[in-house]
Amino acid sequence: MKLKHLLTLSLAALSFSAFAHVGDAHDHGGLLTGFLHPITGLDHLAAMLAVGVWSAMTTKRLWLAPLSFATLLLAGALMAQAGVAFPAIEPMIAASMLVVGLLLAAQVKLPEAAGAVLVGTFALFHGAAHGQELADGAALAGMVLGTAVLHAVGIGMGLGLKRANHWLPRVAGGLVALMGLNMGWSLLAG
Repeated sequence: MKLKHLLTLSLAALSFSAFAHVGDAHDHGGLLTGFLHPITGLDHLAAMLAVGVWSAMTTKRLWLAPLSFATLLLAGALMAQAGVAFPAIEPMIAASMLVVGLLLAAQVKLPEAAGAVLVGTFALFHGAAHGQELADGAALAGMVLGTAVLHAVGIGMGLGLKRANHWLPRVAGGLVALMGLNMGWSLLAG
């Protein structure tokens, strides 16, 4: 089981450029497309898994931060589709990976409501990125479902890691934080 987690984290760490989906402007529709959307972008995948792992490892109500993320992800997507302009979407996605990665690496235990607000704020920007690409309600429903699945997998990983080894989640968090730093650096350099 540990090898599978390490392999998953290693593959995620291979990201050496920004993988946000911003810019395709409403050319994707359908439930399956929406479901796959958060899974196929390594930035979103890493952030959503990390939210689940961190929540499982540091809170009693381990569903609160993931629920906040999924809810505000949808809100951000709907706002973007309604024409609300979000500033600095990609830098905020990079910041989300950096912050959640550091929270996981350091095993920071925030008050549950504060953690939910923090990840929910970042989720608005992830949602705006997805909302700029996804074309219809079915795609948005798929996006939320895909996100929920990623959070559930992250929670499962976190519960398993909580019992298995104290350093592996710290390494995972460090990798996610490094992905965020790399994405931020790529944005500054580009």
